[in-house]
Amino acid sequence: MRVISGSCKGKFLKAVPGKLTRPTTDKVKEAMFNIIGPYFNGGVALDLFSGTGSLGIEALSRGIDRCIFVDMDYKAIKTIQDNLDACQLNDYSEVYRNKAERALKAVSKRDLTFQLIFLDPPYKKQKLIALIKIIADHRLLNDQGYIIAEHSSDIELPNKIANFTKVKSEKYGTTVVTLFQHNHNREE
Repeated sequence: MRVISGSCKGKFLKAVPGKLTRPTTDKVKEAMFNIIGPYFNGGVALDLFSGTGSLGIEALSRGIDRCIFVDMDYKAIKTIQDNLDACQLNDYSEVYRNKAERALKAVSKRDLTFQLIFLDPPYKKQKLIALIKIIADHRLLNDQGYIIAEHSSDIELPNKIANFTKVKSEKYGTTVVTLFQHNHNREE
């Protein structure tokens, strides 16, 4: 696993020890960023269920100003911190050990809006619809931003969730990446 492009291109990232974390493959990550970027002129990202931190680190490498990383697993938090150290991105990052729902409510109190929100929950505990509704309720996505949901191919997300519309869904083996944006960004 490595950083694919940008200022940290080629840096190798540590995996979380054990078998509980399923990292996004480089192939899926590259395809994902080719759709949403591939590069950014600033903005803030939120990487929920961060695991290794690979998605947020890739976003930082490609021009996002700041990223908040959230995961519940202590080993994942340690791995994210190690990977941020290796890429020298600590000054542009915040790392929290928390549940996704609580993290969303906490960031809403800070009046932040995000350019990118990565949702990559464990496939067996998928709660993407509920999380996207919380994001809508707290107005956490900026007007031109993307929610990037990674899920198993046996999950079909609806075309509309709250005030977001599905703009793209791509299958990569057993993994699907589904993108949502605000309804007003899409032609009806």
